[in-house]
Amino acid sequence: MEDIVAQVMRQWQRVNPELDTAPMAVIGRLNRCFLLIQQATDAPLRGHGLTRPEFDILGTLRRLDQELTPSQIARETFASGAAVTKRLRFLQERGLVIRRPDDRDRRVSHLSLTEQGRTIIDQMLPEQVGYDASLLAGLDAERQRELAGLLGELLLLLEGRLGTRQP
Repeated sequence: MEDIVAQVMRQWQRVNPELDTAPMAVIGRLNRCFLLIQQATDAPLRGHGLTRPEFDILGTLRRLDQELTPSQIARETFASGAAVTKRLRFLQERGLVIRRPDDRDRRVSHLSLTEQGRTIIDQMLPEQVGYDASLLAGLDAERQRELAGLLGELLLLLEGRLGTRQP
């Protein structure tokens, strides 16, 4: 059985036999897997009325367990400042995040989870991790570790090359 990326590579080889399509084997499959995983893992979040980026903000505030500025949240979640501002406004309206102005600079705000925000992320995270595990259930634990290791190597390579490595 042939996956969609193998089919695409074969089609490109037929049209342009000189083209080395080997990078498509990795990048194409990563992209396809990302889109399928994103589509699948967003379903449980919608049940809680959240999107993946909103869930990521709540998760960031919970795992770091301290007040963060919007720019710190943007760095942690790989989102633009404008996108974070919009998402934070929604999370505040839902009563999941609270904003505190900085004592010295009123242009800066500090964000933290409300009790309701903490409760919802603590409830959702085990559900989400369980759902993620079910998506990977076709790979045994050793293959999952192997894949995680290879993806970790690729991530370090790309972060170093593209300058997005977090301190």
